[in-house]
Amino acid sequence: MTFHPGLDIQVLRDPLGFRYGPGAFGPEPEYRRLDSIRSSLSDPSCSGPDPVYAIAMDVGKEEHRDQLKARMLLYGVVTFASGRLGIEPVRSQGHVHRVARHSGWSPPELYEIWSGCAVVYMQEFAADDPGRCFAVEAGPGEVVVVPPGWAHATLSADPEQPMTFAAWCDRDYGFLYDQVRARGGLAWYAVLGADGRLEWRPNPKCFRRKLCIGPSRDYRELGLDRSVPIYTQFAANPASVEWISEPGRYESHWKNFIPCR
Repeated sequence: MTFHPGLDIQVLRDPLGFRYGPGAFGPEPEYRRLDSIRSSLSDPSCSGPDPVYAIAMDVGKEEHRDQLKARMLLYGVVTFASGRLGIEPVRSQGHVHRVARHSGWSPPELYEIWSGCAVVYMQEFAADDPGRCFAVEAGPGEVVVVPPGWAHATLSADPEQPMTFAAWCDRDYGFLYDQVRARGGLAWYAVLGADGRLEWRPNPKCFRRKLCIGPSRDYRELGLDRSVPIYTQFAANPASVEWISEPGRYESHWKNFIPCR
C-alpha cells in the first residue's frame, strides 16, 4: 500500500483478502461476485473480474473492541480487483444505507483511500429524480464523506491497478439495493473511454441532473483532520467520528452538503 492507515493490516491480492497483524482483528472477507452486481451495470451481460471485490466489516485494534460497540461504530475495509466490467470500471453496487434502529437515520459514511485511484459517486435520492449528483475523486490518504440517506457507489478509476479503501459506518448497517436495481443503476454511469479515462453517461431511466465532478475536501466542519488517518483520529479521540453513528446531532451540517471542492 502507498498509505499507512494506522493499524496493522495487509491487503492480499491472490486471492483478494486481508491479513491482520499483532493487536488487530477482523473477519474472513466476504466476496462480491460479478453476478450479484450485474443488475446495476450499464451492460448486465458484461465480463470482468470475479470476485469483483472483497470486503471485511468490523476491523480494528483489540484495545478498541468494546468502545467500537458502545459507540455503534464499525470500521470496514474493501479491496477491488484490477480490470474492467465491460466498458465500466470495477465498482461497487449502488445502494442506500438502511435506517439504523438506534438513531432513526440512514447513516452517513466516511471513506479513506489506501491505494489506487477512487471515485465515490453519490446522489441525493435513489429515485427517478436523483437530486444533486457528485463524483468525488480521491487518492491515497484522502477522504470522502457520503451524507445520510444518499445513494452512492465507489469505483476504481484506473483499470491497471487495484484499489483499496476503508470506511467508518454505523454498526447497525445494512444496504438497500431495490430502488437502484429498479432503474438499472444510479443516475450516471462511469465508462472507460478509448484512452482509458473516465467518461460519464446519463442513465436514461432517471431524470437528468447536472453531474458535479471534483476532488475531495477537508470536511473541517465535521472535525476531520485530513493529515491523520481516520482510524488514528478515532483512537486519539473516539468522539471525533461520532457523527457517523449519531448524525442527528449534526443535522445542520447535512443541509446543502457539498462533498467535493
